Amino acid sequence: MSVRLILRLSLLSVLCASLPPALQAKPAPPAPTPAPSKSVAAIAETVRPSLVKVTQVGRGGAYGMGSGFVISADGLIATNRHVIGEARRINVETSDGRRHEVTEIVASDSKLDLAILRVASRDLPALELADSDTAVQGDPIVAMGNPEGLTYSVVEGVISEPRRVIEELPMIQVAVPIERGNSGGPLLDREGRVLGVLTLKSAITENLGFAMPVNVLKKLLQKPNPIPMERWLTIGVLNPRFWKTLLGSQWTQRAGVVHVTQSGDGFGGRSLCLWNDKPAADTFEAAVTVYLNDEAGAAGLAFCADGVDKHYGFYPTAGKLRLTRFDGPDVFSWKILNELDSSAYKPSDWNTLRVRIEGPRILCYVNETLVIETRDEGFRGGQAGLCKFRTTTASFKNFRTGLNLREKTLSSEASKEIGQSLDAFLAGEFPREGAVSRFLQDPESSRRILSERSERMERDAAMLRELTAELHRRTIRQRLAAELAKPDAESDLLHCALLLSKHDNPDLDMESYERGFVQMVQELRDQPEIAAGTRSAVQRINRYLFEENGFHGSRSEYSSRSNSYLNEVLDDREGLPITLSVLYVELARRLNVPRVAGIPLPGRFMVGYRETDEGAWRIIDVFDGGKEMTMEEAVEIVSEDGRVPEKSKQPAPKRDILLRMIQNLLAPSMETRIPSREGLPYLDLLLAINPDSHRERLSRAMLWETAGDRKGAAADVRWLLEHLPEGLRDEQIEMLGQWLERLGK
Repeated sequence: MSVRLILRLSLLSVLCASLPPALQAKPAPPAPTPAPSKSVAAIAETVRPSLVKVTQVGRGGAYGMGSGFVISADGLIATNRHVIGEARRINVETSDGRRHEVTEIVASDSKLDLAILRVASRDLPALELADSDTAVQGDPIVAMGNPEGLTYSVVEGVISEPRRVIEELPMIQVAVPIERGNSGGPLLDREGRVLGVLTLKSAITENLGFAMPVNVLKKLLQKPNPIPMERWLTIGVLNPRFWKTLLGSQWTQRAGVVHVTQSGDGFGGRSLCLWNDKPAADTFEAAVTVYLNDEAGAAGLAFCADGVDKHYGFYPTAGKLRLTRFDGPDVFSWKILNELDSSAYKPSDWNTLRVRIEGPRILCYVNETLVIETRDEGFRGGQAGLCKFRTTTASFKNFRTGLNLREKTLSSEASKEIGQSLDAFLAGEFPREGAVSRFLQDPESSRRILSERSERMERDAAMLRELTAELHRRTIRQRLAAELAKPDAESDLLHCALLLSKHDNPDLDMESYERGFVQMVQELRDQPEIAAGTRSAVQRINRYLFEENGFHGSRSEYSSRSNSYLNEVLDDREGLPITLSVLYVELARRLNVPRVAGIPLPGRFMVGYRETDEGAWRIIDVFDGGKEMTMEEAVEIVSEDGRVPEKSKQPAPKRDILLRMIQNLLAPSMETRIPSREGLPYLDLLLAINPDSHRERLSRAMLWETAGDRKGAAADVRWLLEHLPEGLRDEQIEMLGQWLERLGK
């Protein structure tokens, strides 16, 4: 991983230098901020006595920390649900250093990530709750909390978007940095009233956060679900008669399933949960069925554990299976005995792990397939249990130990008979009651075969869905590449933009939008201003689009992918500068208005026109209602120093316009430290249109490896080595070679 990250950082400086300015993007300039009603200092002084620090308390002391604030003088405290965790004691400390006993969890909602606590004190100053529905974009706000343990800090900003929906939840998006520990703190207007509860920060930028509207908090107050603290401490707790947890993490149990969250206290985030009964013999087996919420995590079986730091571990990690011997507390005392890929392991699914200790031999199975057999006599005896590493979230079920835990195999005759009954039922030849009656003759075997068949059918269905999606995406790539391979004057930009929309929306009826666009052209075709010259025609198109039909730049959903889909721009009459420009340029082209083109200014695509072939370009800002200006005025909008590359002031070829639109769709997947595999279809699309792009090849190679496709990653790295960009240093070339060698293993 480190090689890939270093390589990416070192290569990007070279590869980005050749990136066309047309593909570079900036957000739209923020709305002006109105003057504040109170100073930040005055608000902080007033609010600070109502702020609290909320701490989860575990066996080893403070476990997690966040913020909260008083909402009622009789001891009600608002915070985030994730701040209080589960089944742990909670400390509340006010700004004067006083500790307050939490007596009750008055209300909590995991989906809304809100909680209301009751403390024993009755003399706490409460904050006034505002009406969050009145918040508007650009309103000045103040956020207060305990970032990184620095108590009672304050930061000011503005509301970026008052009612953003994230996973069907209404959120207030704010332009302020939200750090660990700020969670649960108040978002305040400039009168010091609470607008929301700070919840999370954006993965896109450090200076963007979100808050749950305070009106949602009011609904919890209206319908509380109180739990006394003594009962709260028993929720999901592992029975200490059976389990012993070591090295932190949050271990809970519900419906017989053990869950683990949060990083452990051991090196590498290691944590253990050991079964108290020790195996009765040196030859024994341990087994568990495990599910990882993220395949980049690591969790599985621990065995031969001494109850401190020494044990073996057999677990999936990053899609591989690993057997490790842990001789002590740090990474220098760990030894990986074996690590491999196995087709028997089912990513993003439940997998049964089983180990057998037999004298000096250790045998490791996944889903009853032997994957590792080795000899190591480092430890014997001790306890067996569960282990996890890093920030992994995982679930475990059916943990057991014994002399032989191998699943019993069915007789071929019974398996055949049950299978035939199942086939007859699925074919409609066997009624449900008849099938159930037959399966009841051997319920355990029948249930097992039904479960296996169901899993196989679900896997087949998922594979067919993915195959269908890939067939669709590849068809769109071929159609787009073919259209853009034509001479620029012959390719259809509107058709290409709709193909890009259909790439993500297979059910899109492109023909209906093309017919609708033809109708728009017909409405303007016979109007005298269209034939009177370019300037006259441009003024008529401006009135038609921005005054008569209400097309406008996106006011609040700037980063939404809907703004990049031309069909949704036509539906909602709202879009990005580039999608509105495509609409404008295509309208002018079909009306035979000469010398109208897309101008790829960095960060804000615009439309240009000139009245003669030698005339100066006049610029139309389609994002600002068709405002007309000179090229120099447009450059001042997009550049602080008033300079942009000369190429950015010239008409953009249709191919470059589509590449820029695809980059807008790709961008959210590439903003994080480890790019998301959701970006793969867009990288495929970019490379189908522009196969010589080094930057996209590098990004795709990284994503292929992250997704577990070493063959795909190796193909892209091999291409990079065969088509080295200018300016690459010897050590960078060597790193590419090492990467390819590792992928080939």
